[in-house]
Amino acid sequence: MAHFPNKLLWVSTIAAKLPAMALEPFETAEAQGVPTVRQQSVFVENRVGQLLRLTQLFDRTEVRILAMSVVHAVDCAICRLLMDDPDKAQEILSHSRFPASETELLAVSLPHGKRGLLATWSCLLRAEVNIHYTYPLLIRPRNAAAMALCPDNLEMAASVLREQHFELLDQQALMDARGD
Repeated sequence: MAHFPNKLLWVSTIAAKLPAMALEPFETAEAQGVPTVRQQSVFVENRVGQLLRLTQLFDRTEVRILAMSVVHAVDCAICRLLMDDPDKAQEILSHSRFPASETELLAVSLPHGKRGLLATWSCLLRAEVNIHYTYPLLIRPRNAAAMALCPDNLEMAASVLREQHFELLDQQALMDARGD
């Protein structure tokens, strides 16, 4: 083995011997075939008018709120939002100085009839998938009630729901159903 006093020289020598590799983007759950939607979680001060202020941010733009859940805490609230354009929504939130984070969720169309929720929960229970939280969508993609859900195992939840012929929605399906 050759002696390289300079580690950078050693690294570049090794790199030159490796075959050229195309740089590929990292695989994500969505790239693996799991249709997901992107949720913005916005931290809002527990003060009068803050929810109105948050909603007005998007009223002035083409971005639409498609689902919303508000969880109250002592000093703040967490507003979970599904938007038709999550990239633009994140940009708007950043410029407005609302602290926000992003998470991938599943959005599922509920079967028609009064037992849609029962069928959904039964399917996930059989696979031992736990649900951290869920909330309904304000729109009806493909003319059916739908909900966002955050399972403890995204891939397993998607797999068992698909096996039982549930329709999982992706970001494009939400955009198509937003109803201007």
